[in-house]
Amino acid sequence: MSNSGVCHPPQSSWYDRTKSYQPFESVDACLASGGRLPKNIAHLAQSASANQNVAPMRNYSRSAFGHGWDDSDGDCQDSRAEALISASSTPVRFATGDRCRVVTGRWISPFTGKVIQNAAEVDIDHVVPLNWAWGHGASSWPRQKREKFANDPVNLIPVEASLNRSTITI
Repeated sequence: MSNSGVCHPPQSSWYDRTKSYQPFESVDACLASGGRLPKNIAHLAQSASANQNVAPMRNYSRSAFGHGWDDSDGDCQDSRAEALISASSTPVRFATGDRCRVVTGRWISPFTGKVIQNAAEVDIDHVVPLNWAWGHGASSWPRQKREKFANDPVNLIPVEASLNRSTITI
C-alpha cells in the first residue's frame, strides 16, 4: 500500500514506480488492511486480483506500442492533448494560437480528488496498462493495433503526475 493508501496489483502501471510503500502478499490483503483501490478503476481490481499469479511480462517494451502520443487525425493535437481537452471540466488554454499544446484546464485527480489546473502537472495514463495488455494478448497483435490501443481515448485517463510517477508496491 502506498503512503496515500492506494493498493495496486503487480500488473498496474503504477506498481514499479512507487518509492514509499508497505508491501502486502495480495491486493485483497492490502484492501483488508484499510487500503483502497484507485478511484474510477475499481472494476480492474477483480481482473487483477484473479491474475495475481501471472508470470512477469516477457519481452515487453513500451516502444512496441509506438513512440509517444499519436496525432492520427493530423490536427496537431496528439492523443495526450485530446485527452486533456476531453477531460477538462473547463475550456482549456493553449500555449499558442495553433491550438496544439494544452497548458491549462481543470482536471480532478482520480486518486486524491485534488483539482489540477496546470497541464504540466497531469500525466495521461492507461486505464489498462500497456504491460498488462502485452502479457494478455497484445504481444501477438500487429504493431498498428498496439499503437491504436495505446492512443485509444477510452483507455486514457488524466492523473496527478506526482502520484503517477511514484511506485506503489503490494
